[in-house]
Amino acid sequence: MANSRMRQNKRRRKSARKWIYIALILILCAGGIGFYKGKQYIAKTNKTNKNLKVQQKVVSVHNNKPQKKFVGTNDEGKKYTYDAKKISERIIKRHYSNNGEKIVFLTFDDGSSPSVTPQVLKVLKEENVKATFFLIGEVIEQGGDASRNLVKEIFNSGHAIGNHSYSHNYDILYPKGNLDLEAFKKEFKKNDDILKSILGENFSTRILRCPGGYRTWKGMEPLNDYLNKTNKVSIDWNALSKDAEGNPKKAKELANLAIESSKGKDVVILLMHDARGKEETAKALPKVIKYFKSKGYKFKTLS
Repeated sequence: MANSRMRQNKRRRKSARKWIYIALILILCAGGIGFYKGKQYIAKTNKTNKNLKVQQKVVSVHNNKPQKKFVGTNDEGKKYTYDAKKISERIIKRHYSNNGEKIVFLTFDDGSSPSVTPQVLKVLKEENVKATFFLIGEVIEQGGDASRNLVKEIFNSGHAIGNHSYSHNYDILYPKGNLDLEAFKKEFKKNDDILKSILGENFSTRILRCPGGYRTWKGMEPLNDYLNKTNKVSIDWNALSKDAEGNPKKAKELANLAIESSKGKDVVILLMHDARGKEETAKALPKVIKYFKSKGYKFKTLS
């Protein structure tokens, strides 16, 4: 009898231990599954958060994408620059009064030429004023290293640089007097590439001057759309020395014509040329600059 009870108790204890082991195994399994699920959830959550951060970063970068920088001049020259867009609008509207504040932009087309540009730069340095040079790619190529070095000197001296096309060929740019936009874009892109090859890939310019002037040609409306899309500005002039018109003129006459065409204007965009054969323009420049100084004009560049 006693032995029978002992055997029963032993079986009960053995059975209890068995169920305890089973319970422990079930608890461990449940814990492992829970841990695995939890780890999956955390990993999924982290991945979701990471993707969200990436998306937010992409959106932020997209929304804050910087517009292209238009250099046109070096750091020294930046303090002389003026918004070319505002000046272009004045030319279009023929609005040259400026509440008595007088500004003059000396602009030189068709360089850089080894025979004239150095003389112009010398006068500008002596008079301590800055100017804007609208350069032609083909002229630079024809001038070789001398012209390329002059482009560097223009830039390093704090003057502004504008694009005046590669060839200045009216038949290419404006066949039968009408704008060929694709040819125009190719010409100015080719000149841009030449300027970059001299001044570095980071160089670019916002300003351009249409050979012959914007208002001379027909069918220019498509150019307006192109300029707006690319944030570029076409700049004409409202005063000139007539150094590229009619018979050759001496320095005194060129200076007088420049001064006369500038009278009555608070804002003056003066057209001159530093191409080969324009030595008289360089000689006229000191008188022109002294006149504007005497009338209280500030000398600015276009950007």
